[in-house]
Amino acid sequence: MSFMEATHFLRSRSLFLTPSHRSNTPNKLKQSTVAAVLTRPAENIGRAAKEISVKPADSIAGISKSTTTTVYNDNWFDRIAIDYLSKNVQAATGLWNRKSGYESLVEAATAAARNFDPLKQRELVIQALDRAFPRLILSLIRMLLPESQFAREYFAVFTTLFFAWLVGPCEVRESELNGRREKNVVHIKKCRFLEETNCVGMCNNLCKIPSQTFIKESLGVPLYMVPNFEDMSCEMIFGHEAPAPMDDPTLKQPCYKLCKINRRHNTKCSS
Repeated sequence: MSFMEATHFLRSRSLFLTPSHRSNTPNKLKQSTVAAVLTRPAENIGRAAKEISVKPADSIAGISKSTTTTVYNDNWFDRIAIDYLSKNVQAATGLWNRKSGYESLVEAATAAARNFDPLKQRELVIQALDRAFPRLILSLIRMLLPESQFAREYFAVFTTLFFAWLVGPCEVRESELNGRREKNVVHIKKCRFLEETNCVGMCNNLCKIPSQTFIKESLGVPLYMVPNFEDMSCEMIFGHEAPAPMDDPTLKQPCYKLCKINRRHNTKCSS
């Protein structure tokens, strides 16, 4: 879910001047919270994650594989961000929970998956993002940063630096776009959301598809998210048009045998 870039740009417009940056009630949610959500200290980037080996677990289509469980040590910036996003998801769905931290966000997402069909889940996530980031602000971002190589690379760097609390440690990588190499890819080493939910459908309907739609519509930059369900990594490719759902191989992927929701998530039931 890499959709929270907007407010940082408004509070840090000086960043636009140089490309050097490349190397519990719904009506009381305050937009001022977004500033804290987005500005965690740079020295904490890359902390958080140690992996603990566990016994082999079920993989896709019943294949067994060795895996690890990642333990995060969220700082107070991370906790504010997680709480803010969780509250907005709960407000959009009308399904509230009393949990805290990332567990609250996972519970909010799980409740949405259990109570709504895939199309409605995607709509609700976009509604949650609209609650967090008014379209007027995002339109201003779109005007200041029209789609270009600089914008695509900037979004990739920003996502990598400021959203490890949501998706886990990540890094910028290159891809070829329009015949030239760009640093427009965010490689998520092991997605925190997918690891916590252990559900292909939740990944697709509550993260991948609504994020692709929201980023393109609000910031004017196409985004294609390509999760790898074997190792739980993911690539977010800015500037790459996402295929139609019926043509997206991700939506044809069967879920894990140990899926917490235990529902089918192929193209037929997701369309």
